[in-house]
Amino acid sequence: MQSTSRLVPSNHRLSQVPVTRISPYSICSRTSLKCSSSVSSSLLVNDETKFFEAAKNGNLVPLHRCIFSDQLNPVLAYRCLVKEDDREAPSFLFESVEPGPRVSSVGRYSVVGAQPTMEVVAKENKVMVMDHEEGCLTEEVVEDPMSIPKRISESWKPLLIDDLPDAFCEDIGIINDQLLNFENLGIGVLQNCMVGGWIGYFSYDTVRYVEKKKLPFSKAPHDDRNLPDIHLGLYNDVVVFNHVENKAYVIHWVRLDRHSSVEKAYNEGVKHLEKLVARLQDDDLEEYKKVVLKAKGHILAGDILQIVLSQFFERQTFADPFEIYRALRVVNPSLIWLTCKGGILVASSPETLTRIKKNKIVNRPLAGTARRAKTPAEDDIAEKKLLKVENLMAVEQYSHVMHISSTVTGELQDHLTSWDALRAALPAGTVSGAPKVKAMELIDELEVSRRGPYSGGFWGISFDGDMDIALALRTIVFTTETRYDTMYSYKDAGAIAKNG
Repeated sequence: MQSTSRLVPSNHRLSQVPVTRISPYSICSRTSLKCSSSVSSSLLVNDETKFFEAAKNGNLVPLHRCIFSDQLNPVLAYRCLVKEDDREAPSFLFESVEPGPRVSSVGRYSVVGAQPTMEVVAKENKVMVMDHEEGCLTEEVVEDPMSIPKRISESWKPLLIDDLPDAFCEDIGIINDQLLNFENLGIGVLQNCMVGGWIGYFSYDTVRYVEKKKLPFSKAPHDDRNLPDIHLGLYNDVVVFNHVENKAYVIHWVRLDRHSSVEKAYNEGVKHLEKLVARLQDDDLEEYKKVVLKAKGHILAGDILQIVLSQFFERQTFADPFEIYRALRVVNPSLIWLTCKGGILVASSPETLTRIKKNKIVNRPLAGTARRAKTPAEDDIAEKKLLKVENLMAVEQYSHVMHISSTVTGELQDHLTSWDALRAALPAGTVSGAPKVKAMELIDELEVSRRGPYSGGFWGISFDGDMDIALALRTIVFTTETRYDTMYSYKDAGAIAKNG
């Protein structure tokens, strides 16, 4: 008996992450990896010729990228792929050790996986298959639920185009016999290694599928937890850490039967792989430059006049957030401390996003940032440079920088409130671009992570309806609902159309 229905896309599907490419379309760069890790060097192992050669003999080919993992560990990588509050998202983190006379406290390999393309969940004889790529759910009642993943896998012919680490080979004995049949092809075979495929658990009660008469489910003890007897995820994407070599292999298996041509399979596979890598890291300055070049292309095409692209930074710290605030306020008096659900904000923002006093609206955008000079005379020279084009703008000096400042005022209509003005003002054009909505559409395409509080606004609205909201720049965010003492910060830069 079988039934099929459409499956609502789950919140752990990789396809819901903004799709971007590193080359030629890149992702917002950081100087550090997400989850406080940086890459010293990386090697993209994607040879198109080898891929096409492997596709002649197989229909399941992996692409992988090798990166240094000296500042990226499996726990942090797992947190990059799985949100802490998403406790039901199918995922795994496995460790292994090298066999030998001495037992090491440090594993040789770690394998991380998340967001399977398919799930097989069995409870007694009822099996549910969730295909997250196709977006459908199928339910069957069968004698042996293990026949379902076996049936799905029967047509697979996996081949390699490069050597991958022998993770989980000898020590825990996970073997995929299908792969051994292609060893003599000389293309490279995944020998007895667990770097993708069906991963999950089989319960004690799976013996009841074999011993149907002696151990039927009807005679089993009371099930007080109602857990599945089998839960498997089909993981096309895994990250394998080789702790001895300080390397991590980011792997994506390409199923050729899901694509209309080998060329399309390769191109989509590379795109998917780079998207996966981007979730573990933001790339270096050169990649950020590529993002800027793409944005400038939209400017030259007349799509936008200006865009402001941000860069995200992450750093682990054992310092108390309030002590950091105390240290910063010594050198920068315009500092704000804000504790809220899920995090702490330490910000220094002299820029008024929107201020309302007795129905009078004031907006004071700042731009043209320059570092303060050592002497007032040097400051005067810098002011003249800032005012070279926009002579009517004033220069405001702060503790470490100075900005071009403009003041725009207006009257709030009687039927509107401060809340209406705030909705219209957020976010500021100086952190998004112009036209604002179109620029923000491109930002969604180019930036890999949500900005969160950064480039929004903070402060408040009084009892009588007056409002003073500052632009959230130079902001450090400490998350309080994670296990790591990590602070997050952003910086941005604008690209504009040049007149003349």
